[in-house]
Amino acid sequence: MHYVYIPSGVCSKEFLIELEGDRIKKVAVKGGCSGNLQGISRLVEGMNVNDAISRMRGIRCGSKNTSCPDQLSIGLERALKSRKAP
Repeated sequence: MHYVYIPSGVCSKEFLIELEGDRIKKVAVKGGCSGNLQGISRLVEGMNVNDAISRMRGIRCGSKNTSCPDQLSIGLERALKSRKAP
């Protein structure tokens, strides 16, 4: 299942999320800090979606109320919800 999430409040412009069952198959990010986001994307590949969400939810970047990992957790939650929607 493929899902596109447009984050807010961060430098990244788009998260391309691919799920396979309850696992994250792939994450690609457009914009943002390339090295850090490539690292995060590779670390979450193969991870259980709910585990990744719980680990990244609430992380802040500097004085912002959110971060790219936090926004990715929101994108993953929305991907799960869209998969369950009729």
